[in-house]
Amino acid sequence: MNYDLIVIGGGPAGYVAAIRAAQLGKRVACVEKERAGGTCLNWGCIPTKSLLRNAELYHFMAHRAAEFGFKADNVSFDWAKIIKRSRDVSDKNAAGIEYLFTKKYKIDYVRGEGFLDKPGQVRVKMADGKEETLSSPKIMIATGCVSRPMPGFPFNGKTVISSKEAMILDPQPKTMIIIGAGAIGVEFAYFYNAFGTKVTVVEMLPNLLPVEDTEVSGVLEKSFQKQGIKALLGSKTTKTETTANGVKITVQDAKGAEQVLEADVCLVAIGVSPLLPGGNQKIELTERGYIKTNDRYETSVPGVYATGDIIGPPWLAHVASWEAIQAVNGMFEEGFKPKKVQNFPGCTYCQPQVASVGLTERAAKEKGLKYKVGKFPYMASGKARAIAETEGFVKLILGEPHGEILGAHIVGAEATELIAELGLAITLEATWEEIEATIHAHPTLSEMVHEAAGQAHGQAIHI
Repeated sequence: MNYDLIVIGGGPAGYVAAIRAAQLGKRVACVEKERAGGTCLNWGCIPTKSLLRNAELYHFMAHRAAEFGFKADNVSFDWAKIIKRSRDVSDKNAAGIEYLFTKKYKIDYVRGEGFLDKPGQVRVKMADGKEETLSSPKIMIATGCVSRPMPGFPFNGKTVISSKEAMILDPQPKTMIIIGAGAIGVEFAYFYNAFGTKVTVVEMLPNLLPVEDTEVSGVLEKSFQKQGIKALLGSKTTKTETTANGVKITVQDAKGAEQVLEADVCLVAIGVSPLLPGGNQKIELTERGYIKTNDRYETSVPGVYATGDIIGPPWLAHVASWEAIQAVNGMFEEGFKPKKVQNFPGCTYCQPQVASVGLTERAAKEKGLKYKVGKFPYMASGKARAIAETEGFVKLILGEPHGEILGAHIVGAEATELIAELGLAITLEATWEEIEATIHAHPTLSEMVHEAAGQAHGQAIHI
């Protein structure tokens, strides 16, 4: 065998698996069709955060500078440079992964498409059409997912687009319809609206970010309304068509009333589909078409493993990386027992930001659990007032009678940074009393976590 492990796919599951195996002294090859870093680094997590940072700065200069005593008249922007900055950020990060592969860890970085034809082998089709066969007793599939189109409304890259095209759309559209109000939908709604595109979001369920706590979704909806983003919630798309000038979408609300929307562009953000590797080997799939794995991340084919988005939700880069490490440690470390994901943070990077871990209050009710809610508003935080970010709250779901953290939900400035403390609390089975007894620096936004823990039991000081 040429290698100890061959990884197909170089995204957050694939490149992490390759690096971890190399750290354990194994000879590794990583086969990647496009570029190291996968969708997340090249066309997802990283470039979108670059774009959102531009949007935050422009929104501040155009709408809030005077509040801070700054004069910023006639603020303008260069759309092409905004797009280029995000691409440059991705390129540098991808180059960093390639450096780790080739220089630090001596991983064979194979650019091409991997096929599974025979046990212990990966056939690689290079961009120039040439083929090479690699062999290993262990193979990991980490090919991820692609954006899912709406039936009868295929992506054309110009007027009907996926998140990939939304990152490089030029020229900037004057009007945009976004179908789907998950993380991708609301992040692009914020981004395009901040630069003046008239945005309408259509969501079949009754809330923005339907998987989040209902109160959190309510805050985000009100904020979007203030920002000028129109949200048609509880509305389904009944007809779609492309026109000479863009798109025409027919939407029906919960009462059956219909309206026709027109826009330059429609971003379809309704979910993803698994990107399975080609080849003759048959691997057992779930009902939804994802790869089925056992408790060691091994597929129905002995010696073939799978991690990340390709094995199904949650479709999150940090979960994919965690799964990859679990799987690789299980392959090569004696006595290591891999774990499957249970608690994980979910983050959305629009403004205000949204972050959560564990159960929503809605889920706690459905499970019939006994709980208390601790809640603290940004408005009552000295640090939030100092930085003029008073929108939102921290909310903790605390189990009864022991006070364990069942769930945590934050909407507001830096929510995605604040959530880590609460993820650790759940991992360590900490109680509200242990959080409340931990001194949090003043003035910080993290004090709100401390106050929310105490508020559930009447011990919050500042409300």
